[in-house]
Amino acid sequence: QVQLVESGGGLVQAGGSLRLSCAASGSIFSINTMGWYRQVFGKQRELVASITSDGSTKYADSVKGRFTIDRDNAKNTVYLQMNSLKSEDTAVYYCNVGVYSSDSYYSHYWGQGTQVTVSS
Repeated sequence: QVQLVESGGGLVQAGGSLRLSCAASGSIFSINTMGWYRQVFGKQRELVASITSDGSTKYADSVKGRFTIDRDNAKNTVYLQMNSLKSEDTAVYYCNVGVYSSDSYYSHYWGQGTQVTVSS
C-alpha cells in the first residue's frame, strides 16, 4: 500500500526555519508531481509549492524567496525548506504526491499533515 509519512513540523519563532519532509513508500513504479499544501482551521487548503518530475517548481506568491521545494527521487521524498518564517505561515502542512503503483495505475495520495506554528 502506498503511504506518505510527513515529518519536520513544530513550533518556531518568527524569523526561524523548519524543514519538512514527506516520504512515499509502497509498490511504487514512479512519481509525478509532488507538492505541499497548507490549511488553517476553517479555511481552504492552499497550494504552497510544487515540483514536477523534471524539477520544475512553482510557489505561492506569499512564500516566494523564503520557501524552497526539492525532491530526492532515489528516496521518493519531497522536502520543503521554510526560512524567514512568519506568523501567517502557521498552518497544518500536507504533502500530496501523484503515484504510479501496483495498487492503482495512477492515484494521488495525501500525507497525514504536520503542524507548523510560528510565534511572534
